[in-house]
Amino acid sequence: MTDKAGANQTKPIGFFERYLTIWVALCIFVGVLIGQFWPIVPQTLDQFKYAEVSLPVAVLIWLMIYPMMLKIDFSSIVRATKRPKGLTLTCVVNWLIKPFTMYLIAAFFLKIVFKQWINTDLASEYLAGAVLLGAAPCTAMVFVWSHLTKGDPAYTLVQVAVNDIILLFAFTPIVAFLLKVSNVPIPYNTLLLSVGIFVVLPLLGGFITRRIVVNSRGKEYYEQVFIKKFDNITIVGLLFTLIIIFSFQGEVILSNPVHIGLIAVPLIIQTFLIFFIAYMWARAWKLKHDIAAPAAMIGASNFFELAVAVAISLFGLQSGAALATVVGVLVEVPVMLALVKIANRSRLWYQKAITNYGGLPQ
Repeated sequence: MTDKAGANQTKPIGFFERYLTIWVALCIFVGVLIGQFWPIVPQTLDQFKYAEVSLPVAVLIWLMIYPMMLKIDFSSIVRATKRPKGLTLTCVVNWLIKPFTMYLIAAFFLKIVFKQWINTDLASEYLAGAVLLGAAPCTAMVFVWSHLTKGDPAYTLVQVAVNDIILLFAFTPIVAFLLKVSNVPIPYNTLLLSVGIFVVLPLLGGFITRRIVVNSRGKEYYEQVFIKKFDNITIVGLLFTLIIIFSFQGEVILSNPVHIGLIAVPLIIQTFLIFFIAYMWARAWKLKHDIAAPAAMIGASNFFELAVAVAISLFGLQSGAALATVVGVLVEVPVMLALVKIANRSRLWYQKAITNYGGLPQ
């Protein structure tokens, strides 16, 4: 990253970011209210979808990601591939650790600890939903978490792109193995469309915008003036996305309050566990914080759009598996915001620790 980018690492946190947890809670509340008292809103929005992907949500997520793509110096993408440790870390955590710890933790709580509150058949359905979440590392929202932890946007893009490629081939066999299902139909049109909307289109948009503005106004104007015009769009997009998502899912959440709390327990434990495995591994490997934090966020968060779509197609809209994936949406944002705070508050400790190990961070 450039010196200017490095300087941005220490700028004060913005108003929206500082109180983001409050805004998120308010948006979840508003979304549930809309779903309960104005169901015509989600019913109308639900008509605009393709391959189980909500197009209004897709547009908002695109608006969240596009400002971050504007910050990428595309020549730095090539340089990012020459630092393989961060890529190795995120791939191992996401594909050789995360799905299996999710299965073990969820099975332990849902089938053993909570067996007096959840019958066996329903516990198995909840476990299936948890497995779908665990086998799908984050594609879209990780750009938000990377932005909030001052991550290296170019390296984050490379990490996401590599995980997307692996996802195309590894998701089905891992889910099939953990659920002991010989033939798991995966909606690849949902998967491919999501990758296209959430990664490819904003990437192309950022590239084209950078070329046009830099050529017409110069690089200094682009980095010091133009990009800053988009500072709050990412957060606003996140908040409106939450309102829409929870207007869709409000009825499901309100009708299953106890089980939602029980399902949330293993999901939360899993999220913290994966984050700290990746974060401490990065520290041991002396990776820079702007690589380590997004790497940990990718593993900790989930591609819940895909998990929800697969759960509905495999088990049905009213199934326990679908409910479990919705709970994944419910807990993810507050938990990930907590991890963002941990990553930010531990930045100096992290950098001091890897420096004390000797040598410079990679």
